[in-house]
Amino acid sequence: MGDYFSAWRALEEAYEAGTLKAIGVSNFYPHVLANFCETVRIKPMVNQVELHPYFAQPAALEAMKHYHVQPEAWAPLGGGRHNPYQDALLRGIADAHQKTIAQVVLRWNVQRGVTVIPKSTRQERIEENFAIWDFVLTDNEMAQISALDLGYVGEAVKHFNPEFVRGCLGVKIHD
Repeated sequence: MGDYFSAWRALEEAYEAGTLKAIGVSNFYPHVLANFCETVRIKPMVNQVELHPYFAQPAALEAMKHYHVQPEAWAPLGGGRHNPYQDALLRGIADAHQKTIAQVVLRWNVQRGVTVIPKSTRQERIEENFAIWDFVLTDNEMAQISALDLGYVGEAVKHFNPEFVRGCLGVKIHD
């Protein structure tokens, strides 16, 4: 956080010099992204945000589409409050396609135009995460999954909490 406009100017210079192939931002909500894109010379190529069925961020996706910024999900399989692996709707869709719930959730994001970066250290899960290209979710399934959206920010990052923001900026919060 802090003076991200100055940091961005340095990234623009590095990009123009050919040092960087792409430059992007993270956790820019629609209003911040709009202000940023209308202010900087080079728009971000990517905006890495929390995106999963319980926090689908349709307004953020629309803003990114408007500014030609690629959305990238840093939590594509879900946030801290809800476990997609216990969701009956997701289980039913997964069973219908003979896929895992993780594969369905990843495919849902990909079909929405979102780049996904699921985290795993287990070889079998990494392979499973890549095996999402041999099926397509129907429009109805896409809508059902999108309807799971609760419109909340997950547990890990609390962007709208002033104490969290001050902590990220290195501001002393407590004595």
